[in-house]
Amino acid sequence: MAHRGFFQRQASARRNTSLLVFLFLAAVVLITLAVCLVGYFVTRSETSGQPFHYWLVSSHGLITASAVIFLICMGSLIRWVDLAGGGSRVAKMVGARPIDPDTRDSDERILRNIVEEMAIASGVPVPELYIMDNETSINAFVAGYTPGSAMMVVTHGSITQLTRDELQGVVGHEFSHIFNGDMRLNVRLIALLSGILMIGQIGGFLLRASFYGNGRTTGRNRDGRAQAAMGIIGVALFVIGYVGVFFGRLIQAAVSRQRENLADASSVQFTRNPDGIGGALFKIGLRGSYLDTTGHASDMNHMCFGEATRMKFASLLASHPPIEQRINAIQPGLMARLKSRLRDTEPGADLRSATSGYSPAGASGIKTTANDLYGSPSGRRTSLSGSAVATSAAAPVNMQKLSERVGTISPEGEDFAIKLLQQLPATFRGLLYTRAGAIQLCYALLISDLNPKEQTARLGLLPDHALFGPQNDLLAKLLPSLQKIGEAIRFPALELAMPALRKLDPEERAELIRCVRVLVNADNRVTLFELALTSFLSRHLGVDSARAIPVRHRSYKTVMPALQKLLSLLARAGTGNTQTDAEALYHEAMAGFASNGTKHPLLPKVSMRELQEALKALNGLSPLLKPAVIDACGHCITYDGVIEAREYELMRLVADQMDCPMPPMVV
Repeated sequence: MAHRGFFQRQASARRNTSLLVFLFLAAVVLITLAVCLVGYFVTRSETSGQPFHYWLVSSHGLITASAVIFLICMGSLIRWVDLAGGGSRVAKMVGARPIDPDTRDSDERILRNIVEEMAIASGVPVPELYIMDNETSINAFVAGYTPGSAMMVVTHGSITQLTRDELQGVVGHEFSHIFNGDMRLNVRLIALLSGILMIGQIGGFLLRASFYGNGRTTGRNRDGRAQAAMGIIGVALFVIGYVGVFFGRLIQAAVSRQRENLADASSVQFTRNPDGIGGALFKIGLRGSYLDTTGHASDMNHMCFGEATRMKFASLLASHPPIEQRINAIQPGLMARLKSRLRDTEPGADLRSATSGYSPAGASGIKTTANDLYGSPSGRRTSLSGSAVATSAAAPVNMQKLSERVGTISPEGEDFAIKLLQQLPATFRGLLYTRAGAIQLCYALLISDLNPKEQTARLGLLPDHALFGPQNDLLAKLLPSLQKIGEAIRFPALELAMPALRKLDPEERAELIRCVRVLVNADNRVTLFELALTSFLSRHLGVDSARAIPVRHRSYKTVMPALQKLLSLLARAGTGNTQTDAEALYHEAMAGFASNGTKHPLLPKVSMRELQEALKALNGLSPLLKPAVIDACGHCITYDGVIEAREYELMRLVADQMDCPMPPMVV
């Protein structure tokens, strides 16, 4: 089942993290024993030839073992703390440059447009985009700890050598990693491998130091013996360290290969175009994917779309299956079709000798169009028969379980994203890419339904500040579009503005959230949209926004009060607050959670603070327990066969706070 795919892969990613920690500890033990063995032979004359197991518990052995464990753990801890900054820290580590949301570069705009379409269609905030300017190879990766804090890095070769469909296939592949929890696992794997590599690096340093010392020796025997001993120890540590890395790479490859095949298949599912990702992989076979301008290529190998580094024993240590195998797994016969297309477009070319590439943008389709700069894709299906988000009029709803939609991109959601981006005026969309425009959007979303007099009164409550004060000229460009397009634009516009809002420093983020709360509290009541907006900003811009929420609850028993509050609110929302119907619907929704005959009555009222606390508790559930909660909420809002705007906003709030990417829903 589809919903099992998303949630089970989330759980699998968490289990893999625990497995990696266990294997790391096993590697630490083996490397420590190996170093101790070296130490045993070096000091054997001083210890009267005692057996190794006695030497191991002697002062020499304990000091050696402690030093090794300390160095390995310290190396991993330093990198772990260094990468606590999330995806942006990883991007800076490889020298990537952030792409300005309002970039004028046509290739960068195409990338941004593709990413925005997929983000809106899948219900996640738009990831931050980075580019490795000096890399001519074709590669990409995502990093971060949560879907809401993800960032995507692409090489310059990816945006200049791939057609739009091929680039879309690569983006779809990376979105799969975002949905499946692979990003957190990948970043932690970098940290764990750093500690194992530490011993090899120390060995290399000692080896170089011994050779350097030999070059300056004055002939004294004692100095010569000391340098020789240093060289021997350096060689031993160098070999031991890299033997550890060898096995670490084996683990890395075993975990990564399976996830790469899954991401390839997901890309086809998202884009419904096997030729897109297939063509991108084929071009990697022609031109390569190695990252030559960073010293961290081997560290990043498991994260990338294609192999990032050259290595021996590639069949064993490669983090990705062979290119031909990946292409044929996408669709049988696809490799032969791509080779045939290469011969048709470039006579005499083949996989080994082609250097100019197959199917260039000019041959396979126009890569850039005027519409692509601000919305409409080229070379894509443009059927727009249907709205996929809350509108002023209710319509029949698809009764598919909502948990089956989590972490997917549906044709309806994709069509909605394309249509919405086409409808946005260029001025409106351009403002969302600036810090000032994104801040004013948050204000505009809260006052767009008020009359001009009320709008002025509300804005008067904000501070007189160059950045956070009301800017009437910008609001005058934002409010008409919000009022014209209606509720359908609210969350997508906020998602488009997230890259600009993430550029605010921590103090500025806190000030924005404070100003938004001032507007929300102005009338002494909080609507569901206002709650959804403030919760969204707190979740994605708060102090702990980039931190993954640990699993705190492995059964529903410990979160029953939270479920009682959430489903009481949803049951009343789904039945129009009719007491009898609300009670019946509430007990239907709670039936799958209550046990031992314990009574959990429908609550007469749930405050907004109580709802936020309940959602925070439910986000601590094990991933495999979340689908039932999403489906129970879906049962409530589809009770009468339609989803109204306020029900959609409540469902969107629930999904966002539980880190469950929810695509737009037909309303």
